[in-house]
Amino acid sequence: MSVLTKILYVEDEPDIQAVAKISLEAVGGFTVCVCSSGSEALAKVLDFAPDLVLLDVMMPGMDGPATLKALKNIPELDPLPFVFMTAKVQPSEVEYFKSLGAVDVIPKPFDPMTLSDKVNEIWQAWEHTHGS
Repeated sequence: MSVLTKILYVEDEPDIQAVAKISLEAVGGFTVCVCSSGSEALAKVLDFAPDLVLLDVMMPGMDGPATLKALKNIPELDPLPFVFMTAKVQPSEVEYFKSLGAVDVIPKPFDPMTLSDKVNEIWQAWEHTHGS
């Protein structure tokens, strides 16, 4: 079983970026690379080599689904779990995001005190099915 340490977080809202980064680093002990856009994520992902990618759905330009599709086209990232963070959490929306290749969806607004636990739960479930 590998350990989750590095998270690439793609989110265009600076306030949400700050809260999530502090939550994931201070509470969860993760190393977080924040990207403000899908294109920035594509530029940084290979150098950062994340264990998991958190993606906002609604972003200007390249939205979360488009970013996910582009990241999934990078062979070096396979396998890598992708998780959407969004207010769109109706069952049909969650199914759609999973059909795109996301392993799970974290509802927004999220609780900064439990975000790291939720990410760890998702990671452990993913590791259970994809782990080495």
